[in-house]
Amino acid sequence: MSRLDVPTPHFTDRVEQARLLVANRDRTPALPDADRELLGDTLRSLGRVVGERGGAEQVLHREPHPGNVLATPHGLVFIDLETCCRGPVAFDLAHAPEAVGERIPAADPLLRSEPRSIATVLTSMADRG
Repeated sequence: MSRLDVPTPHFTDRVEQARLLVANRDRTPALPDADRELLGDTLRSLGRVVGERGGAEQVLHREPHPGNVLATPHGLVFIDLETCCRGPVAFDLAHAPEAVGERIPAADPLLRSEPRSIATVLTSMADRG
């Protein structure tokens, strides 16, 4: 994905979309207030931390879990590209198995863990939205 140069939203746009969804009681009526507050705070704080510490940015798959990768005769191929965005690689590592992040020495250990919280929230919000 690092070689792609296509227009994509920034990961902070995706985080903001989820934050707005969490804040909107009409769109998420079943979300208890305590969960709404926790999710909103998580999205605000971790989105800011990842943005500040994220380093170089590139096009990201946004959900590179094993179910979105096909093995072909020409190597691995990503599928399901509808949630692509631009941001630090650590944001993609949040969706990959932890062993993948451990094999990328340049990935900040803090950024390998913090985006997992955002990724979990974004995935659950996408299911509701």
